[in-house]
Amino acid sequence: MNRHRPGHGERVRIATFNILHGRSPEDDRVDVDRLATAVKALDADVLGLQEVDRDQPRSMNADLTAVAAEAMGAVDSQFVAALSGTPGGTWMAATGDEQPGAASYGIALLSRHPVVSWRVVRLPALRGRVPVWFPGARAPKLVSEEPRVAVAAVVDGPHGQFTVACTHLSFVPYWNTVQLRRLVRSMRGTREPLVVLGDLNMEPPKARRVSGLRPLASGATFPLEEPTRQLDHVLVRGGLRATGPAEAVRLPLSDHRALVVDVEPT
Repeated sequence: MNRHRPGHGERVRIATFNILHGRSPEDDRVDVDRLATAVKALDADVLGLQEVDRDQPRSMNADLTAVAAEAMGAVDSQFVAALSGTPGGTWMAATGDEQPGAASYGIALLSRHPVVSWRVVRLPALRGRVPVWFPGARAPKLVSEEPRVAVAAVVDGPHGQFTVACTHLSFVPYWNTVQLRRLVRSMRGTREPLVVLGDLNMEPPKARRVSGLRPLASGATFPLEEPTRQLDHVLVRGGLRATGPAEAVRLPLSDHRALVVDVEPT
């Protein structure tokens, strides 16, 4: 990976990473030092994280956003809970009013550049159990979907202000379409360029068509070992372009690869 420091020229390194609450499939453990090392290796100026725990017993009761922020040298960061409580226990939709120290799970956005303003967008929830066809299955399976949320920041970057929105959408095919359209619609009138990043649980053609945004990064991100699908995306509206090919980076945790791309103004 090409290394650079914030403020060097006008490039900004943007990354998105579904961290599987910091767990490594190899040893089925969460190691916060391993997470910190992985985040540091990405060397991102703006980083979106999905499947982020805070104060969860399964992840050492750590604040994984704070771990990542310290590792990358973020000056601003925001964790937003989609769910509160613990898996298998009191697991319910987050309201935004959760108290510090309460177990929760969601997404995070972190930046080495100052953030001018933050915004949270709670996406439409799918009620009840729904049938979903999984690859190789002979029949659909009834599944329950979790609440979804997005967090957006107006970032004061080296080439001026721009907006970044991070999300993790439903794996239910038609419902992630509804959520992505709602998110993009909610960003109307925001400071451009607009970057939407995260685990969208859809392939690139659908992400482009549904969002109306341009892809900045291509690369298979899932599954980890021999990825065949790109579920993680960096999409843009406005005057940003990639300075070179993106990288789908294998790290020693998660079942996804991180997606990283350097951008500059057009």
